[in-house]
Amino acid sequence: MRRAITLSVLVICVGLCAGSGVSVSMQETVATPPQEMKKPQEVYILAKENKLGTVTFSHINHITKNRNIDATGPVACVECHHTAQPASEVLKTPPLKTAWPADRTTTLTAELLGKDPNPLGGATCHSCHSRAGMKPEVWPEIPQIKHESSTAMITLTNQQAFHRNCAGCHDEVVKHRKDVKPPTSMKCMSCHKK
Repeated sequence: MRRAITLSVLVICVGLCAGSGVSVSMQETVATPPQEMKKPQEVYILAKENKLGTVTFSHINHITKNRNIDATGPVACVECHHTAQPASEVLKTPPLKTAWPADRTTTLTAELLGKDPNPLGGATCHSCHSRAGMKPEVWPEIPQIKHESSTAMITLTNQQAFHRNCAGCHDEVVKHRKDVKPPTSMKCMSCHKK
């Protein structure tokens, strides 16, 4: 009996750590097979076809270290994956407008990543922000926004979306923090490597 209880506690601890469901009874201890926890890659290679060279993006550093603008914690998932939250939340961050899927009720977090079999709702950056001249997968055309300081419209191609999001965040970090020197929008070759 004592061995069964000890084993039960061990199974519960392992199950909780792995994000799996656990079923325990006094007669027998049965752990449901752990659902393989979704994990993002640690490093992504972006801009594979760019003439300036590829960009190596350390996803793990952004989601585990104090990389947000105030250096108070990691970058929130929805800072980049803006469609992975309910529409009511997206609308609080102009010029963003879209949640995917449109009836989404959850916000992407590291915890949700381990539980939801499709935490991004099936959309990737390229689903909406295709390359110039190509049709996006989910929209009839590439999204556009009004330029912040004029009436001009900006077509948010894949390149525009990444530059506005990544370099824009880095520019904000430089404005708010003197302790770090991330590559800014004016230092292309700091990110792009041939």
